[in-house]
Amino acid sequence: MERTVLEPKPGNPEAGASGRWMALIYNNDHNTFDQVIAAIVQATGCSPQEAAIEAWEAHHFGKAPVHFADRPECERVAATIATIGVRTEVQPEWRD
Repeated sequence: MERTVLEPKPGNPEAGASGRWMALIYNNDHNTFDQVIAAIVQATGCSPQEAAIEAWEAHHFGKAPVHFADRPECERVAATIATIGVRTEVQPEWRD
């Protein structure tokens, strides 16, 4: 049986809001897990279980992607999470 595998094509980050972007969170010593989980759920609409996994990943690895979308949506997500004092960043999903 023949299979077709589709590879994602990264957008040109210089081309504006096209392509896939990601919102990242960084670990800190100021927010509780519950605060971070609630902020991720509010910003992304994901389940509390998914948000807990992302908060755990940030705690153990220093940072974690929490959302993948176009640039404006990722910036909205990052801004929402940043309101509780968590450092966030928006960057292209794929770096050349």
